[in-house]
Amino acid sequence: MTITKYGTAHWSGGLKDGKGEVSTQSGALEQQPYGFNTRFEGRPGTNPEELLGAAHAACFVMALSGILGGAGLTATSMEAKSAVVLEKQGESFAITSAHLTLDAEIPSATEEQFNELAQKAKAGCPVSKLFNATITLEARLRT
Repeated sequence: MTITKYGTAHWSGGLKDGKGEVSTQSGALEQQPYGFNTRFEGRPGTNPEELLGAAHAACFVMALSGILGGAGLTATSMEAKSAVVLEKQGESFAITSAHLTLDAEIPSATEEQFNELAQKAKAGCPVSKLFNATITLEARLRT
């Protein structure tokens, strides 16, 4: 099975004074503003790193849900965050790492089983495979 989804970006102007908008095929994001100021100066709007972080967190919990099901477990609740790190390297920038944080409530799961399955989901998530960066995971099982 092959699935193709897309996002679009529009940009006008120079790097620092320019403005852009991003949209998704589904319409979940529609002409969401982004620019130098939203990426590097904390202004309202989105940026590529937070979009990657949201995609990574969503992919990770979906992958973990499937892995849990294979182990006969179902999560009551899972909250994931992916902190994507952009660093200046010489004259350019690179995404150097992503840190996943997971807070989950999974009845009947042991701490050992939970950590093993979470690591498996981190490695197997398609978005994790996309990153050419170190990806770490901090997982907490609530009982």
